[in-house]
Amino acid sequence: MDASRRAFLTGAAALSAAVLTPETVRARAALQAAADWSLATVDIEGDLAPRPMRLVHGRPPAGLEGTLFRNGPGKFRRPGGSATHWFDGDGLMRAFRVRDGQTTLEACFADTPKRRLESELDAVVTPGFGTVGDARAQVGGPNDANAANTAVMAAGDAIWALWEGGSPLAMDAGDLSTRGFVVLRDDLKGMPFQAHPRFDPDGTIWNIGLWGDRMVVWRLNPDRGLGAAEIVELPRASYMHDFTATARSLVIVLQPWVFERQGMPYAAQFAWRPELGTQVLVLDKADLGRTRIFELPAFSYFHLGDAWEEADGTIRFDVAAGRDVDFAVEGARVLVEGRGSVPGEPAQLAMVTLHADGRAEMAGSGVTAEFPKSDPRRAGLRRRYTVHVAGETGGRPLPTGLAVHDWESGGSDAFDFGRRTVMEEAVWVPKPGRGGEAEAWLVAPSIDLAAGVSALHVFEAARVADGPVCSWQADVALPAGFHGAWVG
Repeated sequence: MDASRRAFLTGAAALSAAVLTPETVRARAALQAAADWSLATVDIEGDLAPRPMRLVHGRPPAGLEGTLFRNGPGKFRRPGGSATHWFDGDGLMRAFRVRDGQTTLEACFADTPKRRLESELDAVVTPGFGTVGDARAQVGGPNDANAANTAVMAAGDAIWALWEGGSPLAMDAGDLSTRGFVVLRDDLKGMPFQAHPRFDPDGTIWNIGLWGDRMVVWRLNPDRGLGAAEIVELPRASYMHDFTATARSLVIVLQPWVFERQGMPYAAQFAWRPELGTQVLVLDKADLGRTRIFELPAFSYFHLGDAWEEADGTIRFDVAAGRDVDFAVEGARVLVEGRGSVPGEPAQLAMVTLHADGRAEMAGSGVTAEFPKSDPRRAGLRRRYTVHVAGETGGRPLPTGLAVHDWESGGSDAFDFGRRTVMEEAVWVPKPGRGGEAEAWLVAPSIDLAAGVSALHVFEAARVADGPVCSWQADVALPAGFHGAWVG
């Protein structure tokens, strides 16, 4: 087990210890010509014990009580071989626990077969999204390559660490210890369960899992037990990281990044074919055999917002839409290298409309955006607002601020921390006893590159431009995560 907290580099370059202090970060910046965002993919060498965070701004709002669980890669590099893509680092579950105005931070690695093998070998050998791997890999099934590094879903006294190509990994919500892979039914063991489940107002959970031109549609009961699992044929084998849903329909967006060849890494199997355009497959939740297909011009994406359906059957949803897949293929590799210019243009927020008569259109907002999220109380229902990270620019990856887009007025309420901050995804936390869409807090972590530490911020959803209501600062820096969930 890799639990020694020692750095794997020595001398003046011994800068990858389990806990990165501000002094370490400043030394690293002075000793190497790295990009100013390289701390976002720094290696963590072991679990992080609970520690208090220091209130550095404002006053914690009364009624904000709960835990922000965040998942993302935390270990990329080993002496015998390293991950070469941002999406392939070992899953590190973070917990920001807010109680009585005080906040603590802790983090634990997901104890997966992949991590155990690579810790023993002291080398990254398992193939992944953008990492080739080598002959020492032991992959007898999907969960042998499962990094459990992408998202979080609450499940009673557990949280599920979600990936793309395998089962959820259950971890204890109290101490973050790993319990094991979730088997929803014996004959479905190892079937893919993606990172972005969608929730009905009654607590029913929908998710998908992909392989080639087929997908499994999961329907889970509110208690996380299996309701149903059904195989659906797709019009084409397209890479997708997300889907969305209305109260009545599942919405599957098939971008023209399509399967063409076998081989590893996984991303190498796909080719960008913009001439094919983007298709949207809509399935009736009550009868998955009832489908419709809509055609749109080509765009790429990783993340979709919640969808809603109007009385006449019109469906609307937002998307962080890109022009190509340069970032997915090459940009995320440059992130792990920690230097250089990142290819690809930032995604922009857009609204897709699927008309009942079969027409489809997409209207751009002109706003750079990623990680669109909305009020969880309105999942699948009509809404007005989308929160997203903002400030990303070409060549310099990763956002620097937060914004809320108003789809009725077209306005954007934004706050930017500046280039010395890496902003992470925000989650909506409804205020107790309040029902308005903007009557919520937005809770989000960031990395303060100047101080070399992680921070946690609380914003008023209705007044993001005013800046954080309050901010806490840790004494350590954790790499940028992907997705999180608030458990109150």
